[in-house]
Amino acid sequence: MKKMKRQIFNLMIALFTVLIAHNQAVSQRIETLNTLDQQEIADGWILLFDGKTTNGWRSFKQDEIVGWEVQDGNLVGLGKGGDLGGDIITTEQFEDFELYFEWAIEEAGNSGVLYRVLEADYPAVYATGPEFQVLDDAGYPNPLDETQKTGANYAMHVAKDKTLKPSGEFNTSKIIVDNGKVEHWLNEQKIVSYELWTDDWKKRVQASKWKNYPGYGTASKGHISLQDHGSIVKYRNIKIKDLTHKGKPLFNGKNLDGWKIHGTERWYVQDGDLICESGPDSKYGYLATTDTFEDFILHLRFKQEADGNSGVFFRSSLEGTKISGWQVEVAPPGNDSGGIYESYGRGWLWQIPDDRENILLENEWNDLVIKVVGDRVMVWLNNELMTDLTDKKIGEANGVIALQIHDGGGIKVRWNDIYIKKL
Repeated sequence: MKKMKRQIFNLMIALFTVLIAHNQAVSQRIETLNTLDQQEIADGWILLFDGKTTNGWRSFKQDEIVGWEVQDGNLVGLGKGGDLGGDIITTEQFEDFELYFEWAIEEAGNSGVLYRVLEADYPAVYATGPEFQVLDDAGYPNPLDETQKTGANYAMHVAKDKTLKPSGEFNTSKIIVDNGKVEHWLNEQKIVSYELWTDDWKKRVQASKWKNYPGYGTASKGHISLQDHGSIVKYRNIKIKDLTHKGKPLFNGKNLDGWKIHGTERWYVQDGDLICESGPDSKYGYLATTDTFEDFILHLRFKQEADGNSGVFFRSSLEGTKISGWQVEVAPPGNDSGGIYESYGRGWLWQIPDDRENILLENEWNDLVIKVVGDRVMVWLNNELMTDLTDKKIGEANGVIALQIHDGGGIKVRWNDIYIKKL
């Protein structure tokens, strides 16, 4: 009897030892997850999930996070979401980037990772963000198109030559977005590549469900989103590297080097901002680059402190204050900010629909991005696509970039963070 008790006792000790060792192994594994090594830090990677909290995330159009929690170093979607709810987004927004993440989904599960997601008046994350599909291909109960399976750019591009692990096991994935070119990677294999906003892209949009979502895939910058589509899904080791290259600064924050004043209106630097302000003559005035630019991406910010009637000219030429070329409109609310006007020519080439006029932020800083390549001009205001115009006459031109102050007096606009990248 004593021998049997001793054997039971020794067995319990052994089991307890195994349990402790297992728990220690789990703890050590969790501690190595969701971390960056020194080389990754040096290369510019940042964690989007710290493995312990949901800091840096919130539910779509909400201040807090609902339906997701942290479990054993994983960010877990609890499967409470649906077509219009449950998805979470990063608090930060990203333009060009390399995103790495690991994921595991339950049997028959459905989820996704979306990028450049906007909120505003959009009903769901998929209304704007292209999606890296996350799915249990083998166990999903409903019929699927190839563009709906794991790794696909959902409803747009098929994932090819992929190796997918079974449900419940973790897969590694990457999304790379760089100057309009996009790649999807799954378990160290590139499975999808495409380019945003090309003719092929537009044809695919019009042939898909996205033709009814005018904001789909048009943003220049936005949130990363994890989708809860009613399935339990786990994400970990979520990290991102910013690939955005705005080019060289056109404004140094100190003086007007690299610029030339045309007219008598006031252009000056104050508190690191470039300011245009009506002078005593209240006439048209321009601040033009000394260099000319043909194909480029221009980033800048502006804040209308008074009337705000201004603009950004491109591929333009000046004789005194007479300018020939094209203007991206910057104007008071309701006056087509982000549209295209041709001076001393055809006038308006593109005006903003009334339901887009609320994108301009009155008395706040606004982000403006202008992309000019050949005969095509794309303009984003606060990450929203305002203009996508193709024009033969524009394609034949070259010239300076110029900031405008309108005539009439009472105008004051601040400009900053002016960068240009030649293409």
